[in-house]
Order: sequence, then C-alpha cells, then structure tokens
Amino acid sequence: MTQASMSLYDWTGAPVDRLPDRIQCSASAFILNERGHLLLQLRQDNRHWAMPGGRQDVGESITQTCVREVWEETGLRVRVKRLIGIYSDPTQFLVARYPGGEVVQICNMCFECEIIGGQLTISSESADIGFYPPDALPEPVLPAHKIRIQDALAGALQPFLR
Repeated sequence: MTQASMSLYDWTGAPVDRLPDRIQCSASAFILNERGHLLLQLRQDNRHWAMPGGRQDVGESITQTCVREVWEETGLRVRVKRLIGIYSDPTQFLVARYPGGEVVQICNMCFECEIIGGQLTISSESADIGFYPPDALPEPVLPAHKIRIQDALAGALQPFLR
C-alpha cells in the first residue's frame, strides 16, 4: 500500500506526510477504579491524555508489556482481565512521531486490567494522572484512545479487530 492510496494521521490527529519507518507492538490498559472512573495520564511527549501503555520489549509477552507499562507509568500493579481489541489499521491514528523524526506504525493490543496494588504516582512520562468519569474525560484525548475507550465501554464478548 502506498501513501497515495491512504490518508495517514498521527496519534494526535495531525496529517502524516510519509510512510512509517517501521512497525512496533504495544499494549494499552483500560483501568477503572472502584467508582467506575477511568485512569488517564497526560503524556509528556504529545500533551494528550491517554490510557497507560507503551511498546513491547524483546523477551516479554504482550500482557507482560501491559503490566510493566502500567507499573512504570502509574505506580499501580495490575492484573490483565480481558483483551478489548487489536488495533492495527494505520489510517486510525496508529502512527507515532517521535523526537528525532522517527515515524512508527503502531499495532496495539488494549486490555482491561484491574488494580491489585501499588500507589498512583506521576512518572517522568506524564505531566498529570488521574481517574475520570468516562462521560467527562479531560481533553484532548488521543483519537486512537477514544476508539479503544468506546470499545471497552461497549462490553462486547469478543475483542474488536480494528
């Protein structure tokens, strides 16, 4: 597929003017507290709100990635409960632009997780963090995360494939 045959937008919704350099796997975590509020972080790198998550490291499973990323970014220990969906369509805001100019296509697995320990803490990757009612989320939320949140709240029995 060529750039001319598709329109690409990065994770913030800005147009991308070239094909990504590579593909990377990542995990994201949909986490509700006891009040039914969703955990979001204000990312340092793009100044958008997002669920915790990040890239998979060599030698770990995608669920291990999810648990590790939540711990690193939030200080919370979680257990993966279910797969919400697999998100790999590059036309659906799954392109990241990193400092230095690298453009990466993301293949994300989003999981519902439950908190089993730890203490909520802001990491170096976050400007802010907190739990928010799903119907009153702070803005701006990353467009791809809006899709994942909507899918998670739908409560479908089967994972979404997008």
